[in-house]
Order: sequence, then C-alpha cells, then structure tokens
Amino acid sequence: MSDFAETTAELSRALGALQSAGDVEVCEDGERLAELAQFQCEVRQQGNATFVHLWSEERNLVRRVLRVAEEAAGRLVLEVQRFGKSKPGRLEFSSAAGRPAGRTSREKFRARFRRLLAEQFPDERVESLTSAPDLEHSFSGSYTRGVTRRGQRAWAVLGVSSAENASTIDAALTFGLLWLDWTRGHAQRRVVEGLRLILPEGSARVAAHRLQAIVAAANVELYELHETAWRLWRVDPRDAGNLMTWLTPRREVEETRAAAREVVERAKALAPGAIDAIVAPGTREVALRFRGLEFARWRGGQLHLGLSDERRAAQTKRRVTLGSLIKELNTFRHPLAADKNNPLYRAAAERWLESLALADITTIDARLNPQHVYPQVPALSGSGPDSAGAGRGVMDLLGVTRDGRLAVIELKASEDIHLAMQGMDYWLRVRWHLQQGDFSRYGYFSGVELQPKPPLLYLVAPGFRFHPATDTLLRYILPEVECVRVGLNEDWRRGLKVVFRQ
Repeated sequence: MSDFAETTAELSRALGALQSAGDVEVCEDGERLAELAQFQCEVRQQGNATFVHLWSEERNLVRRVLRVAEEAAGRLVLEVQRFGKSKPGRLEFSSAAGRPAGRTSREKFRARFRRLLAEQFPDERVESLTSAPDLEHSFSGSYTRGVTRRGQRAWAVLGVSSAENASTIDAALTFGLLWLDWTRGHAQRRVVEGLRLILPEGSARVAAHRLQAIVAAANVELYELHETAWRLWRVDPRDAGNLMTWLTPRREVEETRAAAREVVERAKALAPGAIDAIVAPGTREVALRFRGLEFARWRGGQLHLGLSDERRAAQTKRRVTLGSLIKELNTFRHPLAADKNNPLYRAAAERWLESLALADITTIDARLNPQHVYPQVPALSGSGPDSAGAGRGVMDLLGVTRDGRLAVIELKASEDIHLAMQGMDYWLRVRWHLQQGDFSRYGYFSGVELQPKPPLLYLVAPGFRFHPATDTLLRYILPEVECVRVGLNEDWRRGLKVVFRQ
C-alpha cells in the first residue's frame, strides 16, 4: 500500500484480533518459533517501510514487511525481509483453528525427533533440524531434515512420520540424497559422513531395494522408527530390499488379446492411428485407449464404455455410443485441438506420450527394436496401495535393442523429481528378472537372444521438463545403471522429435 501508516495500523489490528481469539503460534519459513504470547510485539513504521519486531529474553526478531501474503480466519502470513538476506521469507501467525492439521502433526514429530536423535546418538549434537519447505533446493516440508555433529564430523539426517502417506514415505530416499548433497556442498571444513534415513516401522522395503543401486560413497544408513517404543532399529538393505515383482506370461496376454480382437478392430477403424489396446496388468481385460486415454474396457466378452468409473453411470444415462464417444475424443483430444485447456486434451499426458513412443520406439533411439516393445510391465508392489512402487504399479515401456540388450524406458510429460529414482527402481526389477531367466520363460522377446549385460535406462521427457534435481540424483546412482536422457520437442503431441540425447 502507498499509505505506510495505514498499513502499520492494519497489521497491528490484525495481530490484536488474532491474539484475542486465543493462543497464536509464530512460524518463520515453516519453522515454529514460539507462541506469540511469549513475545513482546510491536508493528512500527520507519520511513517508507513497515517493520514487525518480536522480542523476548531468548529471541530478538526484526523483519521488514514486504506484503501481506495471506489473511484468513485465524491466520496471517507476511512476506518479510531479514536484514542481510536478499531472499524474502514468510512470517506466519496462526491460531489453533487456522493451523493446517498436517503441519501441526509435522511440528510435533519434529520436536520428538530432535529428542530421539539426542537419545540415540548421545555423542553427537543436533546442529539443525527443520521441516520448512525450500522450493529453491527441492526440499519438501513432508520430511524433517537436519544435521548432527561431533567435532568436525557430521551426518545428514532425514526422517518422515508414519502420518505421511505411503507414496511420501517411499520417496524419502530421493529427498534424503538431495539433502545429503546440499549438506556436503555447504560443509566448509567439516566432513559429512553420509545420510541417516529414518522411516516408519515396516516401511523401509522400497528404500532398501533402491539402495542396491546407490553408490557406496553416499554412505546411507537406513533405520526404522518404532514409534510405540520411540526407538530406532538399523535396517540392513541386503535383508530388507527384496520387493515382490512378477511377470504375466505372454501366452495369457495374447489369449486375452485374441478374444477381444474383433471388438478392438471395430473401434480402431473409427479413428485409424489414434486408438491402441493393451491388456491391463494382472487382468484378463483389454483397455482401449484414445491417444493414451482409456475410454473403454473389454471384459468377459462385453465392451464397457466410459472415460472413468465416475463417468460411466452418467454416460450410460445419455446412451453414449462407441461412435459418439470416439467423435468427442477426436475433437478435443487432438494434437491440433483449438481448446488446449479442455480436460480431454490435458488428461493422461504421460499415457499420450507413451502411445506415441509405443507406435515408433525408434524415434527414442534407433538402436531399439520396434518388434519387441511392451507397455506397462511388470506389475510391482511397494509399501502400500498408494506407494510409489504400487500406485503406478508398472513401468512405462520395456524394450530391447537390436543386438539384444534390454531397455527400461521411463516417460514423463512434465517436470517430475521422481523420474530418476522411479526409473532406477524399475531397472533393478528388470535386471533381477533377466538374471532369473524370466523373460524367455514367460514368452517375452520371442526369437531374441538377450544379452546378459544390465539393461539400459532411458529417461524421456520434453527437453525443458527435466527436473533440476535429476542431474544431482543421477550422480548417486551406480555407473552400472547406464542412463540415456532423451529430451523431446515441447509440442510432442504433434509428433515426437528428439532435441537431445545424452
């Protein structure tokens, strides 16, 4: 506001109103400082600036207010500037009613986690501990990260509460490695020994599995936190890293395809080149997809139309037909569609990208054999139904080079911090099946003599959509995982073109 005196008065009134409503918590950049009642508080004008001053016997905090970022019932968030810091921060005042439940849970976990580290590693001092998100460095607020120190030697620490969902827990290694890399890069004269990764009881299997492909120099110690006893137990990745993974025999897949062939061909004829059909993993059902988006499913000899379970009932009421549904899709899910914001155009972007790669895999790399490309295999399991290992359940594409080397192909249509770790996870599983001789046993790559060499790993995304953290994460993956990054044209829906391959 141009009237700085008015701004100062409004902030004073807003803070007074919050205090009158009950206890108010003060947080800076996600870090809890104290209850507001523990501070003396002053909002003052100085020249053309407004300042908030909080002080007590233990703290003295002065921040210049840049703007009010958020004001709601029980909550006031200020964008502030700290003396000597160029990057703005966030100063937040919130009553119990205005406090997000997830953040409250994380704050309680962080407070207990600090005591746990002090008890479990009594010779080390907890130097820092925070769960504040830091988007610049890709640090998520779902995890508590810190550093313990003894003399000139330190450990990076990252922990996650059992209150988080399984997908967040499974992704902990990704964020742990990023935190380790940052702490080593800012260690100055200290030596950061490695990373202590602390996960809830019974949830370390995915991380243990992935650690098989992480370089020894990372020096990751894996622990499970038994919250009932509030004690840590060291986990040996060699004992805990075997995840369930299986292959569906190709004979079963081909039998299902054959049974649905007539229906599939009739649908394909309505939009040549736009429709493909895949056998849904672990089922005897065939999913029909329009540029990657499932619009019908064949099961038990019948074709069930619908873009999703939620829409099927509504579509049945208006007597949707196969022809009308495909016509609608061809209008809105077309590379040259006028409305790029239409839900049908934007939905399932990765599956659209997958369908294009599946149609001509040699665009990704001329070495790949177009006769042997399998979508969505094998079926996998992780720590839970919404875990990174189970939620997606399948890799994007499995292929082979013309000289018989397996290739894991992981696709992303948008920036995704999990690309490297997901690809590596699938690479480990494919290597295991290769070593067991499962591919020939279950009828994959018929007529191809597979090389015993480890698979290639292709990470494929539009050229400017690789997450900035990808390069950092790849440095921690074993050289045995031979990774090829393939950058595609931004307008890939109009046809795949490779803009770089490295």
